[in-house]
Amino acid sequence: MASQPEEVAIGTLQVRSFAADLAGVVSAWAKNDEEVLMWCGAGTAPVPAEQINAWAGEDWVQPFGMYRGERLVAYGELWVDDEEAEVELARLIVDPAERGQGLGQHLSIELARLARLRHQRVFLRVHPRNIAALRCYAAAGFEPVGPDQAAIWNTGQPHAYVWLTPPTSSTSL
Repeated sequence: MASQPEEVAIGTLQVRSFAADLAGVVSAWAKNDEEVLMWCGAGTAPVPAEQINAWAGEDWVQPFGMYRGERLVAYGELWVDDEEAEVELARLIVDPAERGQGLGQHLSIELARLARLRHQRVFLRVHPRNIAALRCYAAAGFEPVGPDQAAIWNTGQPHAYVWLTPPTSSTSL
C-alpha cells in the first residue's frame, strides 16, 4: 500500500488514516438501499463492516477518516492508479448527524489535496441522482470533466456517472 500522511488538520477536524475498527460506524451511515447505491454503488443495505474493511484493504486504496477529536464524522478513499498517473476520490460519506455543516466539502477538498501529492490527475464519480453530493462537490469547486472523457469513463459502468475534477489549487476551507 502506498504511504500516506498520518494526519492533516482542518480547523477543529482532522483527516487521517482510517481505523479499521470503525468500519461498523461507517456501515450504519447508509441506512437503506438507495443511500447505499448513492454512496458506493452496492445494491443492498447495510454494507457490512467486513466489506468496508475489504475495500479499504485493497492495494490501490488509501482509506481516510475525518475526525472531530476521536469521533469519526466522515469517511473517504483515494484509489491510486500509478500506471495511469491518476487518483480517484471514492466512497465519500458523512455521518448523517453531521450533514449540512460543510464536512463533505472539507473532506473532498482535503482528499483532493492529498491525491495531488501523488498525481495531478484527480477525479471522482457521482451517481446522477445523488443531488446532495453534486451540490457538495460544486460548492467545493469541483467541475465536470469534458463530455468526451465522461463518455469514455462511463463505458461499461452500471450508470452514466457524473465525473468531476477538483479545482487546480485545492486548499482547505
